[in-house]
Amino acid sequence: MIAALFLMAAAPQARQDCGNLAQQPMNICLLEEFQRIDAELNRQWRITSEAMKASDRGIDRSYDKDPGYFATLLAAQRSWLAYRGQQCLLESFEMRGGSGAPMVHSLCMARITRERIAQLKALVEEQ
Repeated sequence: MIAALFLMAAAPQARQDCGNLAQQPMNICLLEEFQRIDAELNRQWRITSEAMKASDRGIDRSYDKDPGYFATLLAAQRSWLAYRGQQCLLESFEMRGGSGAPMVHSLCMARITRERIAQLKALVEEQ
C-alpha cells in the first residue's frame, strides 16, 4: 500500500484530485484519468502515423525494400501495447486480490501511456 501511495504522489499533474477519495471512488477516478490519457494517446497516434506515412512517400522503393516508417511504427505500437498491459499487470501484483489493485494498475497505465505520448511526439518533431 505504501508503494501505491508513493506512485500516486509521483503521478504527474492528474487532471482530477483522486487522492482524497475512499478506495472504490479512487479506483474509478484513476481509471477515468487513465482513459483521458489514453484518448490523448490516440490523438497523438493519428498525428504521428500521418507523419510517418508522409515520410514513407519519400522512400525510393525502386531499391529500398525494407519496411517503411509507418509499418515499423505500427509494429512497435502493437508491441508497446502488449508491453504496457503486461507491465502494469506485473506492477499491480503486489496488491493482487485487494481493493487497491485497480488503483496501482491505473496509475501504471497512465504513467506508461504518458511516456509513450512523449515518444510519439518526439518522432514527429524529428521529421
